[in-house]
Amino acid sequence: MTFFDLARRNVSRHWLRSVLAVIGIVIGVIAIASLGIMGNSIGLMFGDMVSDVGDTVIVSPAMGVGGGKLTGRQVDDITRAVGSNLVIPFSSTADRIAVGDKESATMIYAIPAGDIPSLLEVESGAYPRDTGGGCLIGSELAANSRENGLKLGARVRIGDEALRVVGVLEERGMGFDINPDYAIVVPYTWYSSHYDEDDYDQAIVKVRDVDDIDAVKESIEQRMNRREDVVTIMDTRGILESVFAATGTITVFLAGIGAISLIVAGVSILNVMLMSVTERIKEIGVLRSIGTRRGEVMRMFIYEAFLLGLAGAVIGGVLSFCAGYLVTAVFAGNPDYLFDPMSLLYIVFGMAFGIITSVASGLYPAWKAAQLNPIQALRHE
Repeated sequence: MTFFDLARRNVSRHWLRSVLAVIGIVIGVIAIASLGIMGNSIGLMFGDMVSDVGDTVIVSPAMGVGGGKLTGRQVDDITRAVGSNLVIPFSSTADRIAVGDKESATMIYAIPAGDIPSLLEVESGAYPRDTGGGCLIGSELAANSRENGLKLGARVRIGDEALRVVGVLEERGMGFDINPDYAIVVPYTWYSSHYDEDDYDQAIVKVRDVDDIDAVKESIEQRMNRREDVVTIMDTRGILESVFAATGTITVFLAGIGAISLIVAGVSILNVMLMSVTERIKEIGVLRSIGTRRGEVMRMFIYEAFLLGLAGAVIGGVLSFCAGYLVTAVFAGNPDYLFDPMSLLYIVFGMAFGIITSVASGLYPAWKAAQLNPIQALRHE
């Protein structure tokens, strides 16, 4: 009989105590894996929500300057500063709209008609023209057409004027520039006439090469803010990097909470192994008296701790997969996040951490057993 067989026999001999120790490992593995998956899913969910902004620079009026508006002249200056990169000015407001007898409030974005195709994609219908009296509706507004009446071909009343819905936008997700999924997009000429406004809220700069973002920002800064801060320049790529760094920190923090529970389980295994050594002092004395070396005795107890950790890690890994599916489906709304390589890596990490914790917890009891004096061990009652 090998020492590994002896270790397996000793684990099964005190099966209730072993099961309790394994349960602790299982709970720890599930905690570290499911919390890690949750944190990673938060990052993936946010990444899916944010779209088409990595190549974007947003220019806004500096606080307290120009009444919070960009003039047409300032937009021209920004256009000259960025060279061949596209500048898309826009304004926005919230207003009440009516379709037939259905009234609601929604966001309205006003963009020069010629720039709309460069910023937004139409799923069905066509783009509006400056002179056509048409508008676009976001994908979510179209999806809720039964409640709000907004669909392709409908006539939308805004104040005392009516616009025909000529197109439905593709879903774009949340952005740092505009969020058109729940909004109406109108040509700026109509907006300017309807609201008697000639200025813009912000300007979006679509940079052709993302490597030029810093140079574009510097060019705008030098042209617009030479004497005083006239505009605020925001790099959405930098914002995204900060957000994803924050979600990564959250993921590590959540996994750390799970690791604490696994360390507690390791303490439980340490206790089990110390009890096992105390109960088997005479057996250890017999083994030592027939020539078993200290290293072999130590290895036998480490095998026991390894078996407990392996059993807990395997069971915990399977249950972590089930828990991860539930977490991603319920909290993130997309179970496919579970199959992201990083999410699966947290399951592997949890299992490996469980085994390592178990073996580490068995080192001291194994050393203590190996250091027993054979003669004193044989006399032990």
